Amino acid sequence: MTEPFNEGTPTPLEAVEGLKTGPEASLWSDAWRQLRRRPMFIISAFLVVLMMLIALFPGLFNFSGYDPRDCPLAVDGVPNVRLGPSAEHWFGTDLLGCDYYARVIYGARVSISIGIIVTVFSTLVSLVFGSIAGYYGGFIDTFIARITDVVFAIPVILGGILILSLFRQRGILLVSVVLIVLGWPTMLRLARSSVLSVKENEYVDAARALGASNFRIIRRHILPNSLAPVIVYATITVGVIISAEAALSFLGVGLQLPAISWGLMLAAAQNRLRTDPHLLLFPGLFLSITVFAFILLGDALRDALDPRLR
Repeated sequence: MTEPFNEGTPTPLEAVEGLKTGPEASLWSDAWRQLRRRPMFIISAFLVVLMMLIALFPGLFNFSGYDPRDCPLAVDGVPNVRLGPSAEHWFGTDLLGCDYYARVIYGARVSISIGIIVTVFSTLVSLVFGSIAGYYGGFIDTFIARITDVVFAIPVILGGILILSLFRQRGILLVSVVLIVLGWPTMLRLARSSVLSVKENEYVDAARALGASNFRIIRRHILPNSLAPVIVYATITVGVIISAEAALSFLGVGLQLPAISWGLMLAAAQNRLRTDPHLLLFPGLFLSITVFAFILLGDALRDALDPRLR
């Protein structure tokens, strides 16, 4: 005799999806337990959070009290340019008399913003098209793969120089768009390979046999279980994009004044290493710490999320 259907009883498809969410929750919870005991993760996470707070709220960290755009060439008849670090100007002043500490603090906003924007949109593009290519295969996979190969063959810095040099006005939006266009192929390949390995699992076959649509399978089964390597790579990519933006600005084809970024500060001081080393030291130090923190955080996430490395 068939038992009556209860409203709270899960359907077969929901039961399969429930089986899928168990290992996923276990993976992330195990990874979190691993990360909390790793000094490398704690240090890198602290540095990343600190730099993010500086980028979001630079005024809270501008302890010198100077306006980064207030640049007097002289104060009371005394020259105010190229001063070394002192109690009044912690990082000294630049070639225009601007307080260098305030410039470095406010430069974090532009540099980190570009890194986050480019990484987020590159990740979205990679997840969407990587999932489609890996799940459907065939002609769709081949078509996406060939486009990926074409873009992948263009070096990011060289391609950025060629494209950005065509524009007279270069702001945050333009630099971000160019880096997004050139920066997604590697992440898409990673997303595609991850989807290929996940779609062969039994719970995917079970969901397909129970009548789940392709969109539902990708959204509920494929993507959640293939995110780990993409998240690790995306974390590292933030640091890579920040350094790429700094390199383009340093070469004179990235951001333009009056924008404030670490790359522009390094470009303005590139010929002052012997006479005014502080002009290169402080923005270079903040840039290096930020890039190092994101790469170190990505390495810590990789070690925690990959069971083979535990």
